[in-house]
Amino acid sequence: MSRALAQPLARLGRLTLDLIGGLGRVVIFAGQVISHILRPPFYGRELLNQLLAIGWLSLPVVALTALFTGGALALQIYSGGARFQAEFAVPSIVAIGMVRELGPVLGGLMVAARVASSIAAEIGTMKVTEQIDALTTLSTNPVKYLVVPRVVAATLSMPVLVAVGDIIGIMGGWLVGTTRLDFNSGSYLYNTWTYLEVWDVGSGLVKGAAFGAIVALMGCYHGMMSGRGAQGVGAATKSAVVASSILILAANYALTEVFFTS
Repeated sequence: MSRALAQPLARLGRLTLDLIGGLGRVVIFAGQVISHILRPPFYGRELLNQLLAIGWLSLPVVALTALFTGGALALQIYSGGARFQAEFAVPSIVAIGMVRELGPVLGGLMVAARVASSIAAEIGTMKVTEQIDALTTLSTNPVKYLVVPRVVAATLSMPVLVAVGDIIGIMGGWLVGTTRLDFNSGSYLYNTWTYLEVWDVGSGLVKGAAFGAIVALMGCYHGMMSGRGAQGVGAATKSAVVASSILILAANYALTEVFFTS
């Protein structure tokens, strides 16, 4: 009986230690990245390339996600509000919901699916083919050359993507509201503008920057820690997406608690 009880406890202990050890490695890795951001040399061309790859090329998927989310949100709020004769609240709730929560979170998750996997696969392949070892041989710090530009680019790009997603999401709600729900276009836009506050938008942009840093950091970390061979690269890619998604949702709750709980 004691052995049957000890085995599950031992497994739980190993899992706990692995979790704490992994968290510690991520924190150390993040500290290394932060310490290199403001120290020369700076790789401007690599940063521009990553701004294009992470920011510009993620725009279509973020825009489409926001458009359909805004439209669906308008339909849901109208349907639910009709039970309480509160259909008039559709414009304001769509706008606030998009800029505070859905824009940053869904944008972050879509970028995590696209960017974290791409970064982890790219850096993991470089590790497997010993290109990272070659950088070290050439006296180039891999964290400085590979990780810092990606983290900075993602942190700068995500607020812009969130802002564009917010606009398109509100536009999706307006389109559905005026064509399907018989709202007057002028009153819909007036209610949207009236009930939005500056901090509603600002909090979403801050969340976007945090989510961008998380996505790039997780992609780079799991790429750097990738095992050898195609199987190791595949596992690193999967781990990067899962870790990014979970951390985005956790960070979203923490930031919402800080921003909107008095």
